[in-house]
Amino acid sequence: MSLTSPRRSGLTDQVIAQLRNQITSGEWPVGSRIPTEPALVEQLGVARNTVREAVRALAHNGLLDIRQGSGTYVLATSELAGVMHRRFANASPRHIAEVRSTLESSAARMAAERRTERDLKQLDALLARREEAWATGDAERFVAVDATFHLAVVAASHNDVLSELYADLGDLLRDWLRDDVGGELRPENHMDHARLVEAIRAGDGDTAAAEAAGYPFLCLRGRPAADG
Repeated sequence: MSLTSPRRSGLTDQVIAQLRNQITSGEWPVGSRIPTEPALVEQLGVARNTVREAVRALAHNGLLDIRQGSGTYVLATSELAGVMHRRFANASPRHIAEVRSTLESSAARMAAERRTERDLKQLDALLARREEAWATGDAERFVAVDATFHLAVVAASHNDVLSELYADLGDLLRDWLRDDVGGELRPENHMDHARLVEAIRAGDGDTAAAEAAGYPFLCLRGRPAADG
């Protein structure tokens, strides 16, 4: 894993690429703390300043969050996701719901028209896992499975641009879903996604779009009107 190069700037770029790969591959998941600077120096076989420059560059691009006294944490899986996280983290919940509704409704309509048998099997499996996660009462586990389900619906649209855009929203999506369900799984916050899957299976684009469009606004129940 040792990296060598006669040019320091080129070496820094190599280290940046190596660290970015650790993030994008999932080896360092979002929210996890990356190895300490001394540990990275030893692993990569480069100078401390090179590691420091690489970490700062990735922090500037929004992938890492340097917390003094605590460590450095993975904030996002891509530069675009990092930018979105910083830009929209404090956005109005109603505005977020409107954007989610537009994206998810369009994706669901396309999924009803283009889904494959493989897509349907994936949605069925994730729907079952979603219910199992809810039954455990583990909010974080449920959020992870629910986010994967939403991503699968978008993937079933077979629109690569939309899928990539939505994937870059993935970190924010998990934050939004955490707000949807709260810190504790309560019956009144449960959202049934079975009708969405059945509409996609039946090729009913109108129903699929309507089902998907309504989900983001359910999280606004009980919130002050000032949010919007």
